[in-house]
Amino acid sequence: MSSTEPPSASPANVLPKVAAVKVADGERLRSVHLPGVTLTVRSRPPAREGLTPALYVHGLGGSSQNWSALMPLLDGVVDNEALDLPGFGDSPPPDDGDYSITGHARAVIRYLDASGRGPVHLFGNSLGGAVTTRVAAARPDLVRTLTLVSPALPEIRVQRSAVPTGLLAVPGVAALFTRLTREWTAEQRVRGVTALCYGDPGRVSEEGFRNAVEEMERRLQLPYFWDAMARSARGIVNAYTLGGQHALWRQAERVLAPTLLVYGGRDQLVGYRMAQRAARAFRDSRLLTLPDAGHVAMMEYPETVATAFRELLADTAKPAADERTDGVLGDETADQTTGG
Repeated sequence: MSSTEPPSASPANVLPKVAAVKVADGERLRSVHLPGVTLTVRSRPPAREGLTPALYVHGLGGSSQNWSALMPLLDGVVDNEALDLPGFGDSPPPDDGDYSITGHARAVIRYLDASGRGPVHLFGNSLGGAVTTRVAAARPDLVRTLTLVSPALPEIRVQRSAVPTGLLAVPGVAALFTRLTREWTAEQRVRGVTALCYGDPGRVSEEGFRNAVEEMERRLQLPYFWDAMARSARGIVNAYTLGGQHALWRQAERVLAPTLLVYGGRDQLVGYRMAQRAARAFRDSRLLTLPDAGHVAMMEYPETVATAFRELLADTAKPAADERTDGVLGDETADQTTGG
């Protein structure tokens, strides 16, 4: 892994000159060049040495900025990093154009393998929830705990409000939508996204709204923006149709890591009714339901989500501590149990 060498000259890695990505106080960005993909990673300096690492994965149309409200609240608990999936945020498209759930999961795994940070506390929202579920099922050695905020797992009856997003997966629809909305301002687009993703759009501060408008203006200048959106939406739809061992619900059942599930009662994209199914599917899970939250609870109610994660962490540490106190486990076995 290298963060200093220039990326290859392939078209997928050539970015147009656009405005810089917003970086909050205490954050830094770096580019990580891996085989076939370049990822932008947003991080915060750990409060002290020895903290276990955490990695955050955003949803469709989002970026690592979606975690900027939650990460500072966990500074003293974990070593925070959030990545931009290929084609989103400040990460260029993948060389092979693969925006499937598996393709995104492969990018996450490549980063974790190359960085040597695993096992991590893995967080995922929406699309990122499906991606991290696949990562946790395929590579349990890389995951200490799993926190899923409104994960995009298959639903039999999709909410009407989620249909327009799903339609992006239909070939030609993204191009049509681009033409039809050519005159929309970045502010209008952000208001639409906020109304769709937040349980209460009024919770967005004026500064947060301005930052979102600036980011939307930046993204609209990227020639691959709608292609990444459409192909990733298609990846979600395709993943919903997979059966057998590759089915997302089947993979949820294979996840070994302790799992925190967060669902919003006003979520217009992922059905609130799916919370109980998810709680049954993930074998070692706990459920946090927020009746007033929408699709991005970690942005609307970051303090509540942070508290729930701290409780997950405390509870998962207790068995290992109890076993060591009782003298049942030797040091070597205890390290394997806690991922040390």
